[in-house]
Amino acid sequence: MVSYIKLGSLLCFLLSGFFLLSYFNVHEGARKSAIFPAVTTEDQPATHFINLVSTEDEGSLNSSFSYIDRNWEASYEPMLLETFYFSQNRKISNRLRHLLERKTQQDFGYDFDAWFHWLWNKEPQYMDTYYTFKANLHQLLDPKFRKYFLDRAHQSTIRLDEVRWGGVPQDGIPPLRSPEMITVDEASYLRDSNIVFGISVNGDARAYPKRILAWHEMFVDTVGDVPVAGVYCTLCGTVILYKTEHNGINHQLGTSGFLYRSNKLMYDKATQSLWSTLEGEPAIGPLVGKGIKLDYLSVVTTTWGEWKKRHPQTTVLSLNTGHRRDYGEGVAYQEYFATDELMFTVPTVDRRLKNKDEILSVRMPGTTDENLAISHKFLKRNPVYHSKIGSLNFVVFTDRTGAHRVYHAKEKTFDRYDGTSTVTDSSGISWTLSEEKMVGETGEELQRIPTHNAFWFGYHAAFPDAKLIR
Repeated sequence: MVSYIKLGSLLCFLLSGFFLLSYFNVHEGARKSAIFPAVTTEDQPATHFINLVSTEDEGSLNSSFSYIDRNWEASYEPMLLETFYFSQNRKISNRLRHLLERKTQQDFGYDFDAWFHWLWNKEPQYMDTYYTFKANLHQLLDPKFRKYFLDRAHQSTIRLDEVRWGGVPQDGIPPLRSPEMITVDEASYLRDSNIVFGISVNGDARAYPKRILAWHEMFVDTVGDVPVAGVYCTLCGTVILYKTEHNGINHQLGTSGFLYRSNKLMYDKATQSLWSTLEGEPAIGPLVGKGIKLDYLSVVTTTWGEWKKRHPQTTVLSLNTGHRRDYGEGVAYQEYFATDELMFTVPTVDRRLKNKDEILSVRMPGTTDENLAISHKFLKRNPVYHSKIGSLNFVVFTDRTGAHRVYHAKEKTFDRYDGTSTVTDSSGISWTLSEEKMVGETGEELQRIPTHNAFWFGYHAAFPDAKLIR
């Protein structure tokens, strides 16, 4: 019963204020009219599992249970677990539970986190038919979901059993597309202490308050004449700014409704491929293997007061988003941010930091495979921090709000930082920081390195080999 309550609370939390989607009950029409692919011998297992969540006919149910029991193999495990997870008929759920426990010799009851954790810590054993099952199961929630998985068994770079529905339909958490921006003087709704995500592209400085972006998780716009998407994974504490144009194609990204290791998966409108938020590349779909990897830019997490002081000409999101939400500071995801508990489990948890302790990610894709995760608390204690990734020396400056800015250091050493925009190197030369670069009084320039923050649990789940500095 505990897991049923937890699941119900989760759905209410995720769907509150959005398009209300309450599992299959609301989508009874979709259940009856769903068009499934023609059944082949290979797809028969998927068909029988789907039958267990789409009918209550006793004879049909018995036939499907019998088929699964007689033909059981380990590759059925993820299909049976997901059927059990989504079942809304208590009698059928009990039968699914008993079958799952008998076939796997595991006894986790209705503790779905324990079941998924067990499954993900085994070698994946699913067959191609699992993609058909995943497509047919999730189209009962949103018909658009079908294309994410159907016929994509050989177009995937991630474990399919770790791709989980997050509780909303496609774009059910609505991205802000070309949102209205206002001036500092017009932003009377903001207090100086409010948290904002600040960006600057070709001198175009903009601020996106956390209190608004947490309700939308993405903005798509052109900033400084560059098409971009700012992606906020609230569950994993990550905001990344991607250039959405690659090889002349501007990928129109949105919120897929799915997660991978608790990290948001995006989708593109043209191909309905699923994209990794942390990698900026396709993970499932026809764009996989095409050499697409989006460049990303820096995002600064700071206070509104500090950002507007540094950038008096900045613009900031208007409350006029076209949606009705309670945009009060700290309202969205209040319960989630208040504890260290996870909403969706991950395969492994590294206890060197708490789950939601923030880290700064330093990566140089295409230059080195090294991956650094630097503790936010460590950087607060060391506001000037030098390190190296690959062959590149870098320096991190952390201001009084906890905002991090990272620059190429070359062979220089910096030892004094005023906490705002001025640093001094070991030769006594003064440098001025900006969002794009740092400039010495001699005219020499050092370029900014794109970085972003993240919660430790989600970052470690995505990059288990990342080096932690704490």
